[in-house]
Amino acid sequence: MHKIKLNNVRVFTNHGCLDEEERIGSDYRVDLEISADLTKSAQTDYLKDTVDYVSLNRIIKEEMAIRSKLLEQVAKRILDRIFKEEPLVQQATVQVAKINPPIGGDVESVIIEMSESR
Repeated sequence: MHKIKLNNVRVFTNHGCLDEEERIGSDYRVDLEISADLTKSAQTDYLKDTVDYVSLNRIIKEEMAIRSKLLEQVAKRILDRIFKEEPLVQQATVQVAKINPPIGGDVESVIIEMSESR
């Protein structure tokens, strides 16, 4: 298995349980790692033979744009879309981080991590 990683995809959106989070929004960071057999694309040099990281980035941005109260739901939607749209992906791990969360303390981020396999 081989890996493709998207690190530090930055998004501003409005997830959260608080009314103020919905109105004001905040910064998020998404990290994604997928595993797939990239042997064919390494030989052919054709985009059609690999997992297109432009597609992975699009999935992240589209799912992050849909408001959710919980980051768990956002992470699950990202994974579901990846497995639906990218048949070469065998395993995926996504981390969704809320930067500077409103939890009453000096916390850089809160991160949800989920992994799934075919």
